Amino acid sequence: MSVLDKQVRFPFSSRPVTAKYALVHAAYWILITGFFMYEKRYLIYKASLNYFTLCVVGRITLLILIAYLNLHYFLPRYLLKKRYLKYFSLVILSILCYLVVQCLFDYYLYGFIIGPMRNSNWIETLSYNFFSTMWYLALMVALKLSIDWYEQQRILQKILVEKLNAEVNFLRSQVNPHFLFNILNNLYALTLKKSDQAPEVVMKLSEMMEYMLYDSDDPKVALDKEISYLHNYIALERIRYDNNPDISFEVAGNPDGKEIAPLLLLPLLENAFKHGLSKKAENGWLHGKINVNQSVLEVTVENNKSATLPAEGKGGIGLENLRKRLELLYPASHLLRIDDTKDSFKVFMEIKLQPA
Repeated sequence: MSVLDKQVRFPFSSRPVTAKYALVHAAYWILITGFFMYEKRYLIYKASLNYFTLCVVGRITLLILIAYLNLHYFLPRYLLKKRYLKYFSLVILSILCYLVVQCLFDYYLYGFIIGPMRNSNWIETLSYNFFSTMWYLALMVALKLSIDWYEQQRILQKILVEKLNAEVNFLRSQVNPHFLFNILNNLYALTLKKSDQAPEVVMKLSEMMEYMLYDSDDPKVALDKEISYLHNYIALERIRYDNNPDISFEVAGNPDGKEIAPLLLLPLLENAFKHGLSKKAENGWLHGKINVNQSVLEVTVENNKSATLPAEGKGGIGLENLRKRLELLYPASHLLRIDDTKDSFKVFMEIKLQPA
């Protein structure tokens, strides 16, 4: 816990506050004291420094007492509970009591009301004290409400971030089993055929599992690692097809120094393979392209599809999860467009990246 987060108590307060909160209030009273000292500086010349000091200390002490009586007693018990009449009645009563004490103090100290230091009548003096006190209290209430609002927003933001992280982790945990299910099916088919490619599949799968286990837990990963992951995925998917389908995947631009949320691009390829090539016995094709233009990442994946595409079953979580993750991770800085025609399915995604 930092020094600013330590707990302290204020006058009339039933609960402790942070040191940061106390410092803000201290700064406020230093500002008010400075203003009051500037306003009463004439006392140094007309009376003495001792009278000036007593005047400042007495006035500020009374203001602090009435301010925190209002903030920590009247405000939470009446105003925040919408008992407005009682609240304002108590505030006015406390100010009147303050005025009586202040006027007696001023009269005793240097004849402020009827003495030679100031040519004022009772009404003018009382009006001055009343409205100046109301002004100080209003500033104090505004300060407290502003700080409370800021703290509430900070807490809400923290809760929101934690909620988003939990949702992202949940969505990402759905991607991994989905991917593994497909790859293990591929490996099973190869082992049935006793293919010599099976060891290569195991090796590539091992490399991809290392990425999924150790790198994908981070909020952001290097873009070039994510692209390498996609290359491995495509290589594994190629092994499934004996008819050598038309599969291309190009990368333009320089991905070095860029970061992206892990496993964000995989659903585009998964969806294309699942509903494109896997549904076509022959003449299937899949074309993918990544373009990195400064801080903008553009990804296009297009594939052919069957004339009658069945509805997604229990495994159809890819693109829907992708849409949710984009909304959580890149709000107002992404674009996902889907062009679904009779013979082809095309997905275009654009993300504004941040440098590593």
